[in-house]
Amino acid sequence: MNRLLNSSLNLLLILLLGFGLTGCVTTTRLPVESFSPWQEIELASNDNPLDISFVDETHGFLVGANRLILETNDGGSTWQERNLEIPSEENFRLMSIDFKGDEGWIAGQPNLVMHTEDAGKNWTRLSLGNKLPGNPYLITTLDTDSAELATTAGAVYLTKDGGQNWEGRVAEASGGVRDLRRREDGTYVSVSSLGNFFVTLGVGDQTWQSHQRASSKRVQTLGFQPDGQLWMLSRGAEIRLNDESGDYESWSRPIIPLVNGYNYMDMGWDPEGAIWAGGGNGTLLVSKDEGKSWEKDPVGYATPTNFIRIIFMKNTSTNSPKGFVLGERGHVLRWIGYS
Repeated sequence: MNRLLNSSLNLLLILLLGFGLTGCVTTTRLPVESFSPWQEIELASNDNPLDISFVDETHGFLVGANRLILETNDGGSTWQERNLEIPSEENFRLMSIDFKGDEGWIAGQPNLVMHTEDAGKNWTRLSLGNKLPGNPYLITTLDTDSAELATTAGAVYLTKDGGQNWEGRVAEASGGVRDLRRREDGTYVSVSSLGNFFVTLGVGDQTWQSHQRASSKRVQTLGFQPDGQLWMLSRGAEIRLNDESGDYESWSRPIIPLVNGYNYMDMGWDPEGAIWAGGGNGTLLVSKDEGKSWEKDPVGYATPTNFIRIIFMKNTSTNSPKGFVLGERGHVLRWIGYS
């Protein structure tokens, strides 16, 4: 009798846990899509790619670890190695690249910022001095000779003269940064180095605003949904969506589409509005119903890598968006679409 009662209680606890975890079904298995909108491309390097930006429809650059810089002239189908005039004895990690027309910038570590005015034919290294809080992490091209630089300490600087002078945008740095994102309007969101809280910086603000994480799980990263609200990835493969505009304390219940022992590292919304989540061991999932149900992508599933970035770029001149999934050890997927 006691054994039967214990079994019944255990079953009840499992059911309650299943209902409490998420509005989605938590599972160790998911269906695999019959068709993939991604194509794996070959890189002439096994170094980790970290960022991509395009000058125009066909011409672009990819940067990454170990001084990695590659150039494409066919929209990202093929890539060729490039060299930067930086000391060969320094092992730079090129974190961020951004173009607006022919104007382009690279931010790298340690203490590297480079600028081009001719679509990447020539690059000039800029001096940042010795008092920069943190290391360069994210750079955004604003206009001719104008860019915004954010660092691993949460400092944000603006230049309007091609990098000769930099003006601080925030009164003080936010502290150590695990991840940092910028929206087109100049809004920032950043995860603390330990993942125990996050901060936001609104347009025109001079101070970071601190926010508590949505649960006891440490935050991996945050980013912006297409409508400007936030998404959050936490340990335990949890996905949360900011469900009330402007209220960074209001979050959906956790979405846990797949339990396979790997965390998600990034998310993105494709041109059709589907949500993509990428993570360890070839985990690349898609939801076409706003996170209610998920499927595995067959190309991602067959790729032996950890996916660390998902990038979709709009091309306003041709209305032909681009997308890339960046994986470790030189693995990159290119968006080819559903048609």
